[in-house]
Amino acid sequence: MASYRIGIGSFNLKDGAVGIGTESTGLGNLKVEGTIKTTDLDVGVSTFTRYSGFEAEQTNIIRDQTLSGEYSTTGDIVVDTGNTLTVGLGSTACIGSVECISVKHHFSVPVGNTAGRNKSSGYAEGTVRYNRDLGTMEFFNGNEWRQFTYIADIKTNPQGRGRALFCGGDTTPSGSYTNHIDFCTISSTGSTRSFGDATSAHMTSYGIGNNSRGIFHVGGGPSNTLEYVTIPSEGDSIDFGNLSSARYAGARGNSSTRGIFMGGSPGPSNVIDYVEMMTLGNALDFGDLNQGVYVNPNSVNSKIRAFSLGGYITPGINTSDVESVKISSKGNAIKFGSIHKPISSLPGFSNDTRAIYGGGILRPGATSNIYIFNMFTQGESSFFGDLTQARYEFAGSCSQTRGVFAGGQLPDSPYPSVNTMDFITMASTGNAIDFGDMSKVARNLTSLSDCHGGLGGY
Repeated sequence: MASYRIGIGSFNLKDGAVGIGTESTGLGNLKVEGTIKTTDLDVGVSTFTRYSGFEAEQTNIIRDQTLSGEYSTTGDIVVDTGNTLTVGLGSTACIGSVECISVKHHFSVPVGNTAGRNKSSGYAEGTVRYNRDLGTMEFFNGNEWRQFTYIADIKTNPQGRGRALFCGGDTTPSGSYTNHIDFCTISSTGSTRSFGDATSAHMTSYGIGNNSRGIFHVGGGPSNTLEYVTIPSEGDSIDFGNLSSARYAGARGNSSTRGIFMGGSPGPSNVIDYVEMMTLGNALDFGDLNQGVYVNPNSVNSKIRAFSLGGYITPGINTSDVESVKISSKGNAIKFGSIHKPISSLPGFSNDTRAIYGGGILRPGATSNIYIFNMFTQGESSFFGDLTQARYEFAGSCSQTRGVFAGGQLPDSPYPSVNTMDFITMASTGNAIDFGDMSKVARNLTSLSDCHGGLGGY
C-alpha cells in the first residue's frame, strides 16, 4: 500500500481504492474522516454521494454528474458551460444550506399537467413547476397553485401587454354556441388566433381581466359557472367558482384585484356580486342595481368605479340610465347620469381617461354610432364616429391607446352573425377602421383584456 501524506492527514491508495485521513482503514470506497475543506473540487465520477466529514467551500462541476444519493456543501455549486447536474429521484443536492447554485445557461423544473397539481398534499410550500396545460410557470403557496405574472408599465410601454380575448358566442342566429376562445394583439391588426377552449359552449357571458388572469362566465343560458385563463399564456379554461345566482347577459367591470358582475337575465336581475380575481372561489354579494337590466354584455370602468350603460329592462323597452358602483367597497349602485339614447346589446371599454361604447339595438333598428362617455362627470356623452357596419350583440376590448370591436349580428334579414373586427384610436375621434377578422362568426360573445383602464385600482 502506498501512503501519501497531505497536511496533517494522509492520502491512501490501494488497488484503486482511496482513503483520506484514514491511514489503512476504510478502503474500497472513498471515505473521509474528520473535516477536509477545499475551494476547488473536481469530481470525476459519474455519481456522487455524501461523505461524512467532507465540507466543500466550492464545488465546480466540469463534466456531467448525476446525484443518486445525498451531497452536502456549505459553499457554491457551479455548473460549468456545457455540463449538467442531475438530481435523481430521492436525492438531494444539499442537506444543509447552500449560499448559491450558479447555472450558466438554463435549468429545467418539473413538468406536469393541471390534473397532477391537484394532489396538493404531495407538494411543499414553495414548489415550482411548469404547467403544460397552461403553458406557464406556477408555484404552490401552501394553499393553492398560483401562476407567475409579469407587470409592465402600459403607459410608457404599450407593447408590454396588450391581449384581448374573445370567448364563446352564438355562431348562427338559431343558437349554435361555441366554447372556443380567440385572442388578438390589440396594437397590431389581422385575424384572431386560437387561445384554447372553455369547458362548455356559451353566449353573452361576463368577462373580466387583469394583467395576468381572465375570468368569464360559461353556459348556453342562465348559469353560475365561472372559469379562468392565464392571459400571457394559452390553454383551456379552468374552474374558478360560481356566481351567486344563475344568470347571463349582464354588465361587468374590474380593477387589478376585484371583479364585479351586474344584473343579467332572467329577471331582469338587479344582483351585483364580486370576486377577488387572484383567488379561487364563489362570488359574494356586493349589493343591488336600482333597476334590473340585461342584454348589456359589456360595460366600462375606471380604476375606482364600474358603470352599467343602458340595457334592456322589459320586453321592447331599453333604458339610457347609467348606474355605478365603487369597486373597492360594497353597496348598492347609484344613478350616474344617462347615455345619449335608450340602447341595449352594445359593447363598451375604457382606458384611464376615456370610455367608449358603440353600436347596439335602438328598438327598432340597430346603429353604427360610437360615443364617448365621460366617467368623471355625470351624464355626458358625445359623438365619436361610426363603426364599419351597423350591428349589435358584439364585443369590445381595449388597451390604453386602442379599442377593438369584434363579431356581432347584422340588423337585416336573415340576421347573419359576422366575424368583423374594427378598431378606433382612444385619444382621437373618427370612424372605426378594419382590424381584420375573427376566426369564427359569432354574436353574443364576451371579451376581456389585460391592459384596460381599470387596472391599477384596488
